[in-house]
Amino acid sequence: MAKLLKTIPICAAVLGLSACIPFSEAPKSSRSNSAFSSPDARLCLSNLERAKISFAALPDTQYGGGCQAVNSVRLIDFGTPTSNLGPMTCNLASGFTGWARDVVRPAARKYLGSDLARIETSGTYSCRRVSGSGNLSQHASANAVDVFAFVTKDGRRVTVLNGWNGDSRESKFLRQIHADACGRFGTVLGPQYNQQHRNHFHLDMSPSRLNGNSYCR
Repeated sequence: MAKLLKTIPICAAVLGLSACIPFSEAPKSSRSNSAFSSPDARLCLSNLERAKISFAALPDTQYGGGCQAVNSVRLIDFGTPTSNLGPMTCNLASGFTGWARDVVRPAARKYLGSDLARIETSGTYSCRRVSGSGNLSQHASANAVDVFAFVTKDGRRVTVLNGWNGDSRESKFLRQIHADACGRFGTVLGPQYNQQHRNHFHLDMSPSRLNGNSYCR
């Protein structure tokens, strides 16, 4: 089995990021991590390797209050610089990198006339609850990412806030990648869902995805 731990620091490997989340603990090899003892977890890591994704397998971490990062990785390089990515479950990392590669990049060329240079997010793991609910958010399990904007190589910055109902090319681009995300993630929320999501896409690998269903709004 190929060595899973990559040694290139994330902030050096991914140029052009608007921010990086530091980690005080050096990543460990998955071979010493109980999170990768299950067949599903090992298969996910193998799939990332086959897709030539550069990543570091992270040790399981319990933060208290039900918040945790289990079966998680840190993405280092998958061909598209992306800001603020912290720990992500392996399944989320697989879904996100596939979406960026197979959906967002082609859509940027088709609708915006330029290659994708960067994706801007507000992060992944965050120990918080769903607004108006006592339930923990998928962010509390490092199983969600919020995407706010996309930057093309010709300098165009497309935000969910301004582009969803704005310039026709930007609107078509955003609506296409939102629709295509629905087949890749368990939950996809955007401006049509509520005011709290008017400025970003929430993408997560909630359990509904395991049943072949997704909640898309």
